[in-house]
Amino acid sequence: MSSAASPGTPRRVLVTGASGLLGGAVARLLAEKGHTVRTLQRTPMAGSAAAGLESIAGSVSDPAAAARAVEGTDAVVHLAAKVSFTGEWQDFAATNITGTRTLIDASKAAGVRDFVFVSSPSVAHFGEPIAGAGAGTADPERARGFYARSKAAAELLALAEDSPSFRVGAIRPHIVWGPGDTQLVERVIDRARSGRLPLLNGGTALIDTTYIANAAAAIVRGLERMDHAHGQALVVTNGQPRPVGELLAGICTAAGVTPPAWSVPGWLARGAGSVIERAWLTAGSRGLVHDEPPMTRFLAEQLSTSHWFDQRRTREVLDWTPEVTVEDGMRRLAAHYGGAAA
Repeated sequence: MSSAASPGTPRRVLVTGASGLLGGAVARLLAEKGHTVRTLQRTPMAGSAAAGLESIAGSVSDPAAAARAVEGTDAVVHLAAKVSFTGEWQDFAATNITGTRTLIDASKAAGVRDFVFVSSPSVAHFGEPIAGAGAGTADPERARGFYARSKAAAELLALAEDSPSFRVGAIRPHIVWGPGDTQLVERVIDRARSGRLPLLNGGTALIDTTYIANAAAAIVRGLERMDHAHGQALVVTNGQPRPVGELLAGICTAAGVTPPAWSVPGWLARGAGSVIERAWLTAGSRGLVHDEPPMTRFLAEQLSTSHWFDQRRTREVLDWTPEVTVEDGMRRLAAHYGGAAA
């Protein structure tokens, strides 16, 4: 195998977590670019055959499934993760840390050359406002919440494996959204519709987000630019900071739902979030709840503090800029919900 592959060279790529919005978008984009794509996720990926994808059902934490998935591939894009605002630490660690370790070991044994670890800016967010910062270093001890801590540990172990023969890069998309998104968009709409979506501190905190097509394109570009991207972490956003209230209103308007108009102090929401999270964990352990809590301390921090990033380094390394603006994304979202034309 050659020491490097040009962006146009067809490759055999494994994408984990392809049943999710972002993983599916990455897998389809790679296939559209002419790569041979195999996916690994816990449940079969809908429409995989029609998209020209080979789909394998299994867990990244299972050494046998991981070995079967990477066999014959030369690149891996690892998105599979436990993503939740609440839950038990051992569940996050099993998927996000042990799963990453298992997949890396299988990849190295199979002779995989390039490994893209899809991370999150939350691995270096410690509850304080972020204004125009770079990626920062992942810190499992200071990251907020089990998801962020486990992803931080996984990112560090992945980047520690970077070498000339096994190149590892981390891409951190920030707040990915778009049509079909159940993690953010559907929850915003559902809670606004039922009157359970407050603005924290009036919704004035500035945050960066990433439209789904831009996030997928940046991850694929990370693989194409591994000569430049390996050994480091890059935050990816639209580069268009907007007040939280404006973003929430845009999502609600796109779906024909009245935007939130009532406000709660951020300090109060953080305190309430801590209490609610503990109660939710207790109720969940007894089988009394199965959904996400309405508020957690981490979520309150995200909604009440600014976090936007300097994108110059990312765009230089990837030689890439987002194609879909926040405004265009909102129009596409409205079209998805039967509103304005795209």
